[in-house]
Amino acid sequence: MTLERLAAALSPAEVVNAPGDPARVAIADLAYDTRAARPGALFFCVRGAARDGHELAAAAAAAGAAALVVDHALDLPLPQLVVPDVRAAMPRAATVFFGDPTRELDVAAVTGTNGKTTTAFLLHAILHAAGRPAGLLTNIERRVAGEARPTGLNTPEAIDLQRLFRQMADGGDTACVMEATSIAQAQGRLEGTRFAVLVFTNLTQDHLDFHGDMERYFTAKRALFEQADRAVVNVGDEHGRRLARELPDAVTYDASSPELDGIELALRGSFNRENAIGAAFAARELGVPEGAIRRGIASVRGVPGRFESIEEGQPFAVIVDYAHTPDSLENVLRASRELGDGRLTVVFGAGGDRDRAKRPLMGAAAATGADRAILTSDNPRSEDPAAIAAEVAAGAPGRLELELDRRAAIERALAEAAPGDVVVLAGRGAEPEQELASGKIPFDDREVAREALRRAEVKR
Repeated sequence: MTLERLAAALSPAEVVNAPGDPARVAIADLAYDTRAARPGALFFCVRGAARDGHELAAAAAAAGAAALVVDHALDLPLPQLVVPDVRAAMPRAATVFFGDPTRELDVAAVTGTNGKTTTAFLLHAILHAAGRPAGLLTNIERRVAGEARPTGLNTPEAIDLQRLFRQMADGGDTACVMEATSIAQAQGRLEGTRFAVLVFTNLTQDHLDFHGDMERYFTAKRALFEQADRAVVNVGDEHGRRLARELPDAVTYDASSPELDGIELALRGSFNRENAIGAAFAARELGVPEGAIRRGIASVRGVPGRFESIEEGQPFAVIVDYAHTPDSLENVLRASRELGDGRLTVVFGAGGDRDRAKRPLMGAAAATGADRAILTSDNPRSEDPAAIAAEVAAGAPGRLELELDRRAAIERALAEAAPGDVVVLAGRGAEPEQELASGKIPFDDREVAREALRRAEVKR
C-alpha cells in the first residue's frame, strides 16, 4: 500500500518531507512501538501517558520505518503525515491497511463491567459446537485461526486489533468473539470495527479514574452500540434497562429468562446464569441452531480464574475469582456461601494506579459478605501497598485483617480453614504475574494456593 492512499484515509492529513510522489512511497506495515517497527513500516508517534512517541521517531527510522505519522513535522529526513491526532489516526489507517477485515467476520463482542470474559468463553464454545470457526480475544486467552496467541489488553490497540482480525479471516475463521471495553472505545481502538452482535452484561463502579464518573462510563459503553448490527442487553441491571430504552430494537434478557431450561450449566453462581443467557441470546442473533447453543454451553466446565475451584483433596472449598469491583466481590461471596456450611473467608485487595473511589467500597463488600476478610496486596503497581490498603480499610474500620504479603495472606487463610469452610481468593483470577513498583514477578493465585494445599497435605 502507498503512503498516498493512507494519507487519503487520514484526511485531513498533510504529507511533508516526501521526496517526489507519495504514491511511490510503499508502506509494508504499521507500527506504534519501536520494538515492532520494521523496514517499510509507517510509524505512529503516539503521545502516551509515560512517553511521547515523537521522541521515538528517530529510533523508528533507524529500525527501517518508511514514513511517520506525527502531529507536527519533525526534523528527520523521512516522509511524514501530519495529522491533528496521531492516536485517532491509527484505527482509520489500520482498517484501510488490513482491508477492513470485520466485513468478512461476524464479530460478536461483549461489553460490561463484569462477566465479559465468561460470556465470551461461552459464546465461543457455542460457535465451536455449531461448526463455525471463530477467533477469541479476551484478557486470559487469544485464539487466531485455532492457534493460541499471547494475551495483552482486553481490547488490543487498533493496529494490533485489525491485524488480528485480518489473520483470523485469512486463517479460516468466520467469526470472532471478543471483549469490548469502554476505555478502548474512548481511545478509539475499536473505531472501524463492525459488531454483528454486541452483548451488554452490566455496569457497576470501575474505571472512574479514567472516565471520571458513572455517566461518562455509561456513555462510553453506549457509544459502542452505534457500531453494532444487533444488541443483546441484560435488563436485570439498571444501566441495562436504560440502554434498552435507548435501543428499542435490542433483544433483552435477565436472570429469570427461561433460555437455560433443560441446559446443563456447569458454571456455578447466579451471575454465571446471566452470562450464559446472554451468550445464548447472542448466538441466536447469529443464527446458531438451538442444539448447538445447548451443546456449547454444556461443554464449558470452567473459565480460568473465574469462580475457579482449586482441588487438592482438602476438606474445604477454595475459589479463585477475578472479582475486583465492589459488585463482583459481593456476587462472588454470595455465590460462595452455597459451597459450604462453615466459615467464609476472603483474601482480597485493590489494584494500584486504578479507580481509588472503589477502594473503601471493596472493603465494605468484603467485610459484609464474608465471615473473615484478609486485606492484602493485589497489583500495587507504582503505589505503596500500605497506602492502598489503608484506603480499602476505611470502608470497614476494624473489620479487616491486614497481611500485605499476598502469599502469606493466602497461606494463612488456607492453613486456618476447617472442614466445610470456603476460602475465596479474589481480585487477580488467572493473572500469572503480580505488578509491583519494581516490576512484574511471577505470581498466580491458583498455583500459590495449590502449593500451600500440597504442603499442608504432606504435613498431615
